[in-house]
Amino acid sequence: MTRRVRRMSIRGIALATMLATVASCGALGGTEQAPPADANSSNASGPVEKKKIVLGTMPVLDVASIHVALKKGYFEAEGLEVELKTIQGGAQAIPGLINQELDFTFGNWVSFFSAEAKEAAKAVDGIKLVADGYQAKPEMFLILADGNSAIKGPKDLEGKTIAINTFKNIAELTAKATLEAANVDVSKVKFVEYAFPDMQAAVQNKSVDAAFMVEPFITRAQRAAGQVKVLDAATGPTDNIPIAGYATSGKFAKANPKTVAAFQRAMAKGQADAADRPTVEPLLVEYAKVDKETAGLVHFGAFPTTLDATRLQRVVQLMQRYQMLDKELDVKPMLIQPSGS
Repeated sequence: MTRRVRRMSIRGIALATMLATVASCGALGGTEQAPPADANSSNASGPVEKKKIVLGTMPVLDVASIHVALKKGYFEAEGLEVELKTIQGGAQAIPGLINQELDFTFGNWVSFFSAEAKEAAKAVDGIKLVADGYQAKPEMFLILADGNSAIKGPKDLEGKTIAINTFKNIAELTAKATLEAANVDVSKVKFVEYAFPDMQAAVQNKSVDAAFMVEPFITRAQRAAGQVKVLDAATGPTDNIPIAGYATSGKFAKANPKTVAAFQRAMAKGQADAADRPTVEPLLVEYAKVDKETAGLVHFGAFPTTLDATRLQRVVQLMQRYQMLDKELDVKPMLIQPSGS
């Protein structure tokens, strides 16, 4: 072994130690979970098995870390070429993993947990979670209505129609939880599906009474159409709730452990950098197609850098409360913790 190779090996060991230490520090005090041996063994070092990967994504603030990682060359440094494929929501991502059109995908935790509980991805050895993505903060999960409508508060939404991007996802869950907390009879609220980019127009032309929006579409709808906040769906029972992350299939993880490890390292760097507004704002203009002024006003959520089972189990508990999960689900076996080099 040459001196240069020995130095690289030492750096790799140091990086693995650092990532393992970070992974053990969950935001809610969770402990480090042992990674599945078949997916995160020491064999995860070396050249990736699959250089070109297809990654499901959406034109929302939540995925800023992807674009940061692309811009800064983090994927390239790990030997990965990333092809982005736009999806409407996490529910749409599941079939993409099953039919192997997607190697990795962004998606909300509700969709991932629901699919795993139903064994929808059993043919590809289940859904495996590889990176955290986004966590709620106030003002980044809002139900908006037209400024001239009679809808001024949560109770006004009874008997009304609300747009969400997909059914039985994190939007529907947090909407129901916060509406109920505001003494709204959720059974009298109708949800319909619209893609996030189409919601502003749907409210304007009265196709729906209100819409559950995320950034940057919240700020754009407020600035361009005068739409107003009716309810913040990231408060009360959903305060700081985990929103979404990144997944692959068990089959892909087993066959491509080095690729998974490389993806995790690139995403960890992207997540850390996505907390910096000056880094993210110009990227929003590019990938979310909003103007510079809107990008400068959006409300950021949090970009966690570790997977924490305790934090994610909170989503499962809320799903059970609102009849979106009909059996127990332990998220720990779904997690593939970063192994380092």
